[in-house]
Amino acid sequence: MKLTKASLDSAVDNGILDKHQADALYRFLGSQPDTEPAFSFTNILYYFGGLIAIGAMTLFMNLGWEQFGGWGMLFIAILYAGIGLLLTGHFQRGGHSIPAGICATFVVAMAPLGIYGLQQGMGWWPDETVYQDYYHYIKWHWIYLELGTLAIGAIMAWRYRYPFMIMPVAVTLWYMSMDVAAMLTGGEADYQFRAFVSMWFGMLILLLAFRVDIRARKSGQDYAFWLYLFGVMAFWCGLSLQHSDSELSKFIYFCVNAGLIVAGAILVRRVFVVFGALGCAIYLEHLASSIFQDSWLFPIALTFIGLGIVYLGLFWQRNEALFTQKTRALLPVALQELLAERAP
Repeated sequence: MKLTKASLDSAVDNGILDKHQADALYRFLGSQPDTEPAFSFTNILYYFGGLIAIGAMTLFMNLGWEQFGGWGMLFIAILYAGIGLLLTGHFQRGGHSIPAGICATFVVAMAPLGIYGLQQGMGWWPDETVYQDYYHYIKWHWIYLELGTLAIGAIMAWRYRYPFMIMPVAVTLWYMSMDVAAMLTGGEADYQFRAFVSMWFGMLILLLAFRVDIRARKSGQDYAFWLYLFGVMAFWCGLSLQHSDSELSKFIYFCVNAGLIVAGAILVRRVFVVFGALGCAIYLEHLASSIFQDSWLFPIALTFIGLGIVYLGLFWQRNEALFTQKTRALLPVALQELLAERAP
């Protein structure tokens, strides 16, 4: 539970604290460094500044940097990474975990530039593409940048263990899902095959996220958030881009998306619910515009189905404690502990 001024005032009203103690405690807590992500102006400044710095050396780099040559860009990447490591240590010693995690993430984000510079310097770069294209185009030879980034990200995560550091790792895995497909097709624009690879790659990322979630269940930190986000994106986009003229396949698509909603509710992960609901809406739109295009009964039936789901929610709310207790008793201990930690 987050301690707020309102909760302290409530404690005063109930005689637990007096007004002087509540005010002193609130001032003391307000002076402490933020250690958890929260929607506060301080944290907004942390993340906004950090993302600008990361974007400056990734998304927003322009062709002017190519004049430094491969070795020059490698040196710049090492220099910036060194500064990031120094700042990480500085903030870590001061107990400022959020800016420390952002600076550590900046170090991981420098990996693609460094690897690109090394390949250019050694004459190993295979074509005329430049570093700026890494964030805009799908190419098979980005694989080396991605593998190197994953390796450095793993080392940094093992050393510092800040959840935000998983963000560039998750983004890299998402990029890799597209570049592996390009590599397997020899660069041809076989969109069906790329969607197929994206779907299965997304499933692998989700399994990795679930594994990380289980392993970190007692740490109090959400290390799996970014993996879930980009895993669901890769899986759902790949699934939604699959072509089929079969109504059975489309219904299975609906069932998978409904399953995402259920998984999101169980794991307390909104990203599953958002994409699952979007997929269900796409299927219902297909029914309304194609199968039941001229049927006046379909909207009425859909209305009753929706109201039935609302009633199901009320029934679940009244019996949630009993259902949850009986259901969780059937699960492995590790998963029970994870659900207990994630429960709202």
